Parts: sequence; C-alpha cells; structure tokens
Amino acid sequence: MTGTEAQAYLDLVDWRRRVGDLFRTPGPDALSGFRKGRDELFRTHPQSPIEPSERGTFAGLRYFDADPAYRVPARLEPGDGSEMVIDTGGEDGAIRYRRLGRVVFTLAGQECRLTVLSLVQYAGGLFVPFRDRTSGPETYGGGRYLFDTAKDTDGLVLEVTPGSPDVVIDFNYAYNASCAYSPRWACPLAPPENHLPVEVRAGEKTYKTG
Repeated sequence: MTGTEAQAYLDLVDWRRRVGDLFRTPGPDALSGFRKGRDELFRTHPQSPIEPSERGTFAGLRYFDADPAYRVPARLEPGDGSEMVIDTGGEDGAIRYRRLGRVVFTLAGQECRLTVLSLVQYAGGLFVPFRDRTSGPETYGGGRYLFDTAKDTDGLVLEVTPGSPDVVIDFNYAYNASCAYSPRWACPLAPPENHLPVEVRAGEKTYKTG
C-alpha cells in the first residue's frame, strides 16, 4: 500500500466521523446546522463525493424546505429474517442484508411501509433506502437514504424509546447516496419493496438540475 492509499483510508475515517457528528447535534437549529455543515464538508473534504474539478464552484446541496409534517411517528414490525442481496455494480459488489422488520407510518393520509435492512457483513447495522414519487423529477432517480446506522447517519433521524417498538422518523434529513454526485461511486439503492406510493417533499433534492 502506498502512502497515498493509506492517507485515503485515514481521510475516509475522518469523513465518516464528521458526517456522523452532523447527525448527532440536537437543538432548535439542528436541521439548518446539519445542512450548512454538510455543504462545508462536501466543498472542502478530500473524501467529498463531489468531483474535485467541481468543488471550487460548488454552491451547496439542494433541499426541500423544512417541514415538520415529515417527522412522523412509526412502529417497527418484525420482519421474516429473509436475506436480500443488492448489487452495487462497483467495488463493493453484492451486499447482503437481512430483513429485520418494517417501519409502518402514515404520510399524506396513506399508510406506508419501509423495510428495515440489517447489514449481514457488519453485524447488524440498520439501513433504510427508499424511493418515492419525487424520485426522478425532483430527487435522485435511484432513491435516497433515510438512515444508515453503520455510518452513524441516524442520530437526528431515528428517535428510539428503549423497550418499545414505537419510533419517530424524520424525512427532513433524507440524503442522497454518493452515486448521485458522481459516476465514480456505486451504491446500494432502494429495492422495490421500499418504493413509497407518495411524494416525500422533504430532505435532499437532486444535486444538479440539468
């Protein structure tokens, strides 16, 4: 391994810590602070998914306005434990998940369900990718991520009460996978069972409009 490769690993550790910190800073201005901090990381960090040639003119990520209607109570129902394989098409190859359960909630007057996936390789990290009716026209066509506990992107998104299946989820923090910014990246995207029948006009929009 070269010095450059070793440095890249250290930079990745730092990137994940800093991103995780953004998801763990509560307060009345938590969402605006999250978005400002994320813009700064995407603009300056060596592990930013933004192409290096674009960072000098990077004007920030695009978001829907904050909307408390997308912070919703939900209930975790047990899953059947069956496995799912998502092929990223990149270096990570096929990633194995287990269907831990489903979060059930109501949006726009409709009952919705999202499968909660448990990463088999990483001893139980929880991951929820999703698509909705904004995917393509306004948000990344492959869908977005609600949270990924293996990467600490859940602190302000998933409110848990110990011993209870009742949770609160916040779509205002929904974010794009790295492949939304550059073809250099390959990412696991939402399976068909996580395609929502409603518009989720909250969280991150497409990176580029044209």
